[in-house]
Amino acid sequence: MADTFDLIVLGSGPGGYVAAIRASQLGMKVAIVERERLGGICLNWGCIPTKALLRTSEVYHYMTHAESYGLSCEKPGFDLAKIVDRSRKVAGQLNAGVKGLMKKNKVQVFEGVGTLAGKGKLTVKQGDTTVELAARNIIVATGARARDLPFAKADGKRVWTYRHAMVPEVMPTKLLVIGSGAIGVEFASFYNDMGADVTIVEMLPRILPVEDEEVSAFMDKALTKQGIKILTGAGVEKIESGANAVKAAIKGKDGKVTEAEYSHVIVAIGIVPNTETIGLESLGVKTERGHIVTDGYGKTNVDGLWAIGDVTGAPWLAHKASHEGVIAVEKIAQLAGNTEVHPHAMDKGNIPGCTYSRPQVASVGMTEAKAKEAGHEVKVGKFPFIGNGKAIALGEAEGFVKTVFDAKTGELLGAHMVGAEVTELIQGYVVARQLETTETELMQTVFAHPTLSEMMHESVLAAYGRAIHI
Repeated sequence: MADTFDLIVLGSGPGGYVAAIRASQLGMKVAIVERERLGGICLNWGCIPTKALLRTSEVYHYMTHAESYGLSCEKPGFDLAKIVDRSRKVAGQLNAGVKGLMKKNKVQVFEGVGTLAGKGKLTVKQGDTTVELAARNIIVATGARARDLPFAKADGKRVWTYRHAMVPEVMPTKLLVIGSGAIGVEFASFYNDMGADVTIVEMLPRILPVEDEEVSAFMDKALTKQGIKILTGAGVEKIESGANAVKAAIKGKDGKVTEAEYSHVIVAIGIVPNTETIGLESLGVKTERGHIVTDGYGKTNVDGLWAIGDVTGAPWLAHKASHEGVIAVEKIAQLAGNTEVHPHAMDKGNIPGCTYSRPQVASVGMTEAKAKEAGHEVKVGKFPFIGNGKAIALGEAEGFVKTVFDAKTGELLGAHMVGAEVTELIQGYVVARQLETTETELMQTVFAHPTLSEMMHESVLAAYGRAIHI
């Protein structure tokens, strides 16, 4: 006999474990299935440990620039093994935290490989044994993995994915980063600050291609100034991995192919959804390019089967997965007769994006170009970090805040930031968009002084010709 639950969640990443907790809060009997470690990629091999590494490189950067603050720090150095160990301990602490949350919320955890075995059925292979589970509703939250180059499979020695890049045994001397999305730029920033000679190769015309064009251009100049070589409109034609180096053939925007040697290569060209071998085909689940197709509530075309997070497509972000998990569970509860929940379909236009490099990048909503393409007449405001007292006092006067408004309605269409701590500041604009705030409310809001957040106010004022400090 199968163990029966109200809900089974396949995958325990930031989408899966949050969905399980919310379901338990709503009185459901919940099981969660995980083949590796609770917390998924984000907590164990993504968002959290990379931020620990980036914090280390940030502190090291300040140590090597101590004189700028009137301090002295002679011959700063580092222990790579201890850097990695700290990062892994941070991940371990979060993993233990998720275990505690599962226990607190009475979510039954099944460790093993889960496979859909029919409508409302799921099997979990645990070594030589198989456990059968059943539930009226199942949420697939299996996430995604790094995409390989077809001619350069990651070996963990010279050619790395993000997972290898987080646990280096040696510090790269000359590093090639293929791809300039958030993952590629973050690793380029980390290794550059730690002393590696870094080159970024991007096929598209600009780095961070999903960001506003002004942000991309600013980041190109900032990273180049830091010593990172950036090749846009370029592609890697061939990689030959040897015992001591990697030889890469790179085709530039001029069509010429040049060869160079690197100590290591990081492949950061996107992700592949984990949809194979979990039983989707047998149920006839609709997919597009490997991603599970869902409605705004996470419902698939198969009754009782839901999907959330990276497995459903862009944007591939942990906070998007968590929010989708809550939405899906509350919709399940509502369909079961719970009148106290009122789920709203996911609005992807209100999902912030963050890149934790130096400087940081954050955004929400439409870029200026996208807003114009959509037919909006826009008002654009921009305010530089150099005009902000707190930024100058911090020694972080590099960057700007940009806001895009609909000229007719005052709707905040988008916000784009580059500079210190903008990944924290962006939430103010996310809340503003969620509340459908116009320029009037933002102008009338009091911002504390001295703070970096004052730039958010000034950017809004600038869109209407009212900026004070510039």
